[in-house]
Parts: sequence; C-alpha cells; structure tokens
Amino acid sequence: MRAFLMALCALILAGAAPAAAQDKRIALTFDDVPRQAGAFFTPDERAQRLIAALREADVTQAAFFVTTGRLDTPDGAGGEARISAYVAAGHVIANHSHDHTRLSKTEAADYLADIDRAGAWLAGRPGVRPWFRFPYLDEGARDKARRDAVRAGLAARGLRNGYVTADGSDWHLEQLSIDAKRDGRAIDMAALRQLYLQSQMSGIAYHEALARRTLGRVPPQVMLLHETDLAALFIADLVAELRRDGWTIITADEAYADVELAAAMPDVPYAYGTLTGAMAWERDIKPPIAPLWMSTDMMSWLFEQKVLAEPQKK
Repeated sequence: MRAFLMALCALILAGAAPAAAQDKRIALTFDDVPRQAGAFFTPDERAQRLIAALREADVTQAAFFVTTGRLDTPDGAGGEARISAYVAAGHVIANHSHDHTRLSKTEAADYLADIDRAGAWLAGRPGVRPWFRFPYLDEGARDKARRDAVRAGLAARGLRNGYVTADGSDWHLEQLSIDAKRDGRAIDMAALRQLYLQSQMSGIAYHEALARRTLGRVPPQVMLLHETDLAALFIADLVAELRRDGWTIITADEAYADVELAAAMPDVPYAYGTLTGAMAWERDIKPPIAPLWMSTDMMSWLFEQKVLAEPQKK
C-alpha cells in the first residue's frame, strides 16, 4: 500500500516544477471543538493525548475552531477547560459557529446571528483569533446572494474566512472507527494508523498539485482536521510523515498571512469546499486526478478490507 501511495503521488505531481523548500509549508487546524466522544477515549483523555502528541511533534501552534453549542451536549461537559488547555499549550482558537448549520440551508441573518452567539462566548478569551470557518465548508452553495450577504457580514464584524486548502476526510475514518467499536468488531490498530496516514498524505499531495496548477506556487497550506481520537493517536506520526516529505509545520497565524488567499473571494456556481479548489474552478483550471482513497466510498472499502480484523457477522 505504501509503495502504491508513493507511486500515485508521483504521478499526480508529474510535470510540476520542482518544489522550493519554502513552498512546502502547512498549518494544522482542528474543527468541531469540543467534539463528541470517539471510539477509544473520553473527550478529556483525547484532549490530553492530543496536546501531548502535538508537543511531542514540536508543533508550536495549531488552531482549534470552536462550535460553542457543543458545550451544551453531554460530551461537551468539561469542554471549556479542554479549550483553555489547548490555549495554555500554545494553540489558538477561532469561531466555527454555535449550532454548526449549513449556510445553504439557513437564512443569512440567522446564520450571522449564530456566528455572533459563538463570537460572544469567544470574545476576550486568551488565544482567540478573528477567523470564522464555515461548517461543512458550505459558503452558500448555489445561493450567491446568501453567500455575499455573509461575506459582507463577516467583514463588518472584523472576521476573516478561516479557509481550508487541504483535506483528507479524517472525519469519515473516525466515524468508521466509532461504528466498528460500537458493533464489537476487532480493529487492527497498525492498519488503522497506516490508512489514516495514507488518506491524509494523499489528500495533501492532491491539494499541493492543485495549488501549483492554479496559482503557480504552493501557498502556505491550511490542513483541515477534526478533534478526533485518530488525531490523538496518530498526529505525531502524521507530522513525521509530512516532514519526511519536505513539509515545514507552520502556525495558523503564518498561513493566514498569505495576502493572495486572504483577499480571495471566488465567484463560482457552487460555493463549497477548499479555497484553492474554488479558485481553480473560477479560473477554469482542470484539477489533477484525485487519489482513489480521497473517496469516502474507497476509504470505507479499505477500512473493511484492511483495518477490520474479521468479517462482519451476518
């Protein structure tokens, strides 16, 4: 599998100009904080392990996007203390809404009020940054009026788009693990680690190639992750893989300082997904061929075949 991944990534990047060392910079960001319990840890255990793993990996600053409504759920109990612990460890926090709704299914005024509700909780807290990340990366889908109303509302509030440029659908692999644990199925942890690393690295390689085609360079990448048990288990391994592949881990502050991306507001028929993906669409640039396991269907198949140690009982 590893050999196949390396060959596939080489094909994706074939023909691209050699990467300058300064091109390959990436910031780690985590959504949906505080997230529900996963397959292996309590939320408190997960936060402790994630903080320790980031410290072990010498990641001095990651960004945690907070969905404040989750603090009112059973798994959100103690969430404020966990968020404070992330900040105390050197990380930063930002707005990911209160109710985690889709803009395409919410009126602009209601959506902005939801942002304000989260913003009131975040205001004045140590480590807070003026970034808002759209839940589901849904910026209004086909509704351009709604999209533009929220863009204007964010600007009026002094908030910037907490955009994403790289994604490996880690949330899907996390859910597969939760489902398997619930069903009492044996999980091969070494195989799970391998699939986690392969899926994230292949997503990063795809988005690196997309950025080169679209911008003629690779801007500082902003990686979308989630506050998951899999991150707590494998983030140090992922950072090691990134560094072996020539990436430098930078802060979210550094990543969001990119002038071109900070100013970008792509006008595309369907506002959803990564910023560089939207910019490619706006410029009519054909994206590279995506690795197979960027598909959640393929990830599910690989999880069933490689990670689950025994067939599902009928």
